[in-house]
Amino acid sequence: MTAMPDTLQHTLQHFTNRILEASQTGQPLRLRGGGTKDFLGQSLQGEVLDTTPYSGILSYEPSELVITVCCGTPLAEVEAALAQKGQCFPFEPPHFGAGATIGGMVAAGLSGPARASVGTVRDFVLGARVINGKGEHLTFGGQVMKNVAGYDVSRLLAGSWGQLGLITEVSLKVLPVAPGEATLVCAGVSQAQALKLINQWGGQPLPLNASAWVHDTTASPAQDYFFVRLRGAVAAVDAAIVKMSAEVKALGAHVSILDQAQAAADWQASGEQTLDFFKAPTEQDCLWRLSVPQTAPELDVRVNGAACAQYVEWHGAQRWLWAPASAATQVREAAVKAGGHATLFRTSAASQQTLGDVDKQAGVYTPLNAVQQRIQNELKKQFDPAGVFNPGRV
Repeated sequence: MTAMPDTLQHTLQHFTNRILEASQTGQPLRLRGGGTKDFLGQSLQGEVLDTTPYSGILSYEPSELVITVCCGTPLAEVEAALAQKGQCFPFEPPHFGAGATIGGMVAAGLSGPARASVGTVRDFVLGARVINGKGEHLTFGGQVMKNVAGYDVSRLLAGSWGQLGLITEVSLKVLPVAPGEATLVCAGVSQAQALKLINQWGGQPLPLNASAWVHDTTASPAQDYFFVRLRGAVAAVDAAIVKMSAEVKALGAHVSILDQAQAAADWQASGEQTLDFFKAPTEQDCLWRLSVPQTAPELDVRVNGAACAQYVEWHGAQRWLWAPASAATQVREAAVKAGGHATLFRTSAASQQTLGDVDKQAGVYTPLNAVQQRIQNELKKQFDPAGVFNPGRV
């Protein structure tokens, strides 16, 4: 614990009072932890309700692979505690800044490079406590895997962006750090070849953990690179290196094993979007996130005849793309044609300097269909009848 129980109880009462007052007056509340993901979403509205005072690890049972944490606890603090016991959040949640909290991690529902192999934040949520719009402190789920009958509300909170209530505590499953790890660097593999390889390997008993493809324009000359991270038993990783390297070489490409320290830094940079790719090509370019089936082919998205720069990860299921907000229609049509959808993840530098961030007029999220929208609206009414939690965020 990082605070005495009576201090935490006082903080909870403060939260409840603020929420009840907001519901009675209709004053919107913006639930906020470290604020590292404030750039995401359609708009930020309401008075800030700071969750960081409710901080601390309530319980941690390494032998049971379960940790229960207060919402305002720094994510880095929790990851450090897990690392001391040789454990981790395998979904590698991005921080996007030093102030990231556990509550924000769950509310945002974002995952890092390993998501396609290990699952999402939602898959690791065992239970949660939440204060709804009526000021009720509700408990859902628990601290074991098979504890849910009926609607799994605790996992529903993951990715809800705080619109269903204030997540106060969350119990999460953790896993041991894999004993074996290696990152293959395949130079000269085209995007189409990379997608074909990763889909072939995905159907085989290989310890695939993460993958990424990029056309590196910082290299001289510019070149295609395909990165694959393997994690698991040491013997399995070693055997996979031999098999996969041979198949890449058969394409005429060069294969090497990246230094472990460099690989760790690069994969972290991938998740935190600090790689060179994530530097906007121009002040008018926005970063788009395309979520598509892993088997989707290479996407050809062009603006004024020029192909948009792409970064492909999650074994092909996540495609990052740079294009101006004016190209929203082309980007979304390409995603829908591939069986997915597109999100305006980061607006352009030029737009961020304007009042209201004009790029967001293109719409941050792909609109839901009528059935999905009705379900979402009804859920919000049940949890937040007065509509005070993070209005306009989604």
